[in-house]
Amino acid sequence: MSSNNNSTTKLDYSLVFILLLLFLASCLAIYSAQASGQYKENFLIKQIVWYAVGGGIIAAVMTLDSDQLRKLTWYAYGFGIFLLCFLIVAPPSIAPVINGAKNWFKIPGMGTIQPSEFVKIFIILALARTIDQHHQKNVIKTIQTDFWLLIKMGMITMLPLVLIIKQDLGTSLVFIAILVGMIFISGISWKLLVPIFSSGLILIGTVFYFVLWYPEFLAKYLGVGEYQLRRIYSWLDPYSYQGTDAYQLTKSLLAIGSGQTGGKGFGNREVYLPESQTDFIFSVVGEEYGFIGASVLISLFFLLIYHITKVGMETKNNFYTYICVGVISMITFHVFQNIGMTIGVLPITGIPLPFISYGGSALMGNMLALGLIFSIRYHYKKYMFSTTA
Repeated sequence: MSSNNNSTTKLDYSLVFILLLLFLASCLAIYSAQASGQYKENFLIKQIVWYAVGGGIIAAVMTLDSDQLRKLTWYAYGFGIFLLCFLIVAPPSIAPVINGAKNWFKIPGMGTIQPSEFVKIFIILALARTIDQHHQKNVIKTIQTDFWLLIKMGMITMLPLVLIIKQDLGTSLVFIAILVGMIFISGISWKLLVPIFSSGLILIGTVFYFVLWYPEFLAKYLGVGEYQLRRIYSWLDPYSYQGTDAYQLTKSLLAIGSGQTGGKGFGNREVYLPESQTDFIFSVVGEEYGFIGASVLISLFFLLIYHITKVGMETKNNFYTYICVGVISMITFHVFQNIGMTIGVLPITGIPLPFISYGGSALMGNMLALGLIFSIRYHYKKYMFSTTA
């Protein structure tokens, strides 16, 4: 029971400030990347335009309160599934094949749009609503109710995952990361989670074993493409493939390593790295600003994740909390995977660095995610003597 309503709607100025810093970092990195790129396009201007569009997305989503988000969840999820299905059957004039993958819709006057970037957010909403509703209906928890929740969460994630996994392994991994993060916060008993995740680790280890010693088995029975296997081999031994599959990785390692502690300075890049404005933007930061600059950028992401964590902990609305966990899982995996692949710690998967890499679809998807966080703060009401909000 509440006795005093301290505050009503408000804008999250701390999040605005963090987003502004990420915007500036993106502009600086893309400006340097395009200066030595193979394209004549002005990616910086396009990125600024996408940021402006993303700002509009945030403003629109921020107006939606908890009840409205709940009502829109399944419509958004269904729309996302429809787009992924249509992408499969769409003719090349609508969905062109780019770099061997059919992941984009061609939009006149806008370039291409990748629907899977938005489906990530729709999955977060669907999982958050499912977990929240499940706990409301099942006040008394049992192994059976936990198992049923796990099944529902798996089905929500598997449907879009099956539709894209052959075309886009990187985004598929993001879907799985979101699912795993939200499973941990869902309250499912560890009696279920320990054997499931143990089995998952054993499966991953088995697949990795077959990749190294019996790749023909994976190609024949699991449909693993030769180019996917080459990505693994070029990651494990990049300098044996530096003229082909590991060209970008070896150049990235050279760029970051040559930056040393303080970097070469703004605009003083010497290592040519194709497509550095997208997936390998961290290499640009590492070369020009060195270990110090790269550490500052990573600290910005830590600050962003910390802030979203704080928002999720402060709200008393469980639906909001689950949304925050999903967004944190998505951003954390993106950052970890992207930076890891540029320094050779993880295989190259084509996952961009959130808010920094050039790309309209990825940026709008991330801005949509932040729009949800802005919405939570905007509609958050703080009560002095209350346990609900």
